[in-house]
Amino acid sequence: MAAVAEVPMILDGKKVASKTSTFFDVHNPATGELIARTPQCTADELRAAADSCAEAFKEWRRTPPSSRARVMHKLEGAIRDNTDALAQVLTKEQGKTIADAKGDIFRGLEVVEMSCNIPAMIQGETLANVASSVDVHSYRVPLGVCAGIAPFNFPAMIPLWMFPPATTAGNTFLLKPSERVPLSSVMLAEMAHDCGLPPGVLNVVHGGHDTVNFLCDDEHIRAVSFVGGNAAGAHIYERAGKNGKRAQCNLGAKNHAIVLPDADPESVVNQLVGASCGAAGQRCMAISVAVFVGASKEWIPKIAEQAAKLQVGPGDAKGTDVGPLISANAKDRVEQLIQSGMDEGARLLLDGRKPSLPDANRDGYFVGPSIFAEVKKGMQIYENEIFGPVLCCVEVDSFDAAIKFVNENPYGNGTAVFTRSGAAARKFTDEIEAGQVGINVPIPVPLPMFSFTGNKKSILGDLNFYGKAQPPAGVNFFTQLKTVTSAWRDDSYIEKLSTAGVGAQ
Repeated sequence: MAAVAEVPMILDGKKVASKTSTFFDVHNPATGELIARTPQCTADELRAAADSCAEAFKEWRRTPPSSRARVMHKLEGAIRDNTDALAQVLTKEQGKTIADAKGDIFRGLEVVEMSCNIPAMIQGETLANVASSVDVHSYRVPLGVCAGIAPFNFPAMIPLWMFPPATTAGNTFLLKPSERVPLSSVMLAEMAHDCGLPPGVLNVVHGGHDTVNFLCDDEHIRAVSFVGGNAAGAHIYERAGKNGKRAQCNLGAKNHAIVLPDADPESVVNQLVGASCGAAGQRCMAISVAVFVGASKEWIPKIAEQAAKLQVGPGDAKGTDVGPLISANAKDRVEQLIQSGMDEGARLLLDGRKPSLPDANRDGYFVGPSIFAEVKKGMQIYENEIFGPVLCCVEVDSFDAAIKFVNENPYGNGTAVFTRSGAAARKFTDEIEAGQVGINVPIPVPLPMFSFTGNKKSILGDLNFYGKAQPPAGVNFFTQLKTVTSAWRDDSYIEKLSTAGVGAQ
């Protein structure tokens, strides 16, 4: 058997092999094949990476913002030129379809594009003569070394949420990709250095809990961004906060869509199938619960019929609609939750367990689309974030009951309503307690020029709400406001300059 490659760190712009003896296996989710090994970087390697970022910051912070932005312009072009190659790597390590992989890359690319405009975003304000001969001006300055901890489900988009705005704002960045999907991040970091990012401005380290704790503790690091699960996010937020760091953590979700009887049935069916089963349900903005009001419940069987038409298979195969889950453990968990739904009285209209697969993918981590009707509060399939291609359908009698049902859920990442009524849409927008709200749009992720506004237990930290990009890419999060008050009252000094002939020049 051929040796499996070890994933390198990126340190000072170069690939560096770790000297560790501890590794995490990286499997192709579509086949179960071992494709790489991610190192648990040693304590000395982590310190070296942080020291490198701290040293690089001394010069990078003084680099003109326009020069920093030019690197992002070049990176934007490089990503566009290499999208196909990056998508192949992404699909191999994460499992999503090539189309989903390109979407992953493109949504990250939008943040790179936004980062090109950061020089305008960090401009300050000035007010002259606030008192006699006293002027005040403010401007945004970088924090220093920042860190990002990325999840497995978006190997390109979320790292691109993080390091482009942070570095363009003048910070240096220490990126830890998920140990399950490190290859895309390493490839992106290589591109960034090829496009002119100086050594040490972006370093990539690897590992599990030890690396996370290092990023929360190291004295050089001023801010930590995280996207992932609730337990890890709560730990990071608390530990980083205790160490005096800024922290923003985008956590779990249980996103609901309300379906009113006046909505377009065909649109509802198609959009709910895509929003619940796309990316194999492994996205924090997936619609996992549909709340049907009144007669709209008659469309539930049609959703199951449409979902059954989706092709389950490897992400790089033509015609695949739903790829594998990330791991064998994820597959087992989703299958166990599906069984619990049946045991607790929900009606399984479409069972995605044991989908038909090519022989080469028998050992992959596949669960097909699964649709439940008659789901109630208290059931495990409702109370837990499934993170798989499973849609839970709930029936209520009124619009008010539907809004109440959604608002009682502790999470508040995204939500949607399907209706032809402007009044109903207005009521929903006003009363619903979620950050991202869609009107006939099931996954209302905002574009980078708007803030990502998760709510309730779906988010920890608040500066990301006031950024000019999705978290954790908020420009305000990666900068601090500096206000300068100046008094120049020594007229005798001006007289001396004039006497010397300086004032006349």
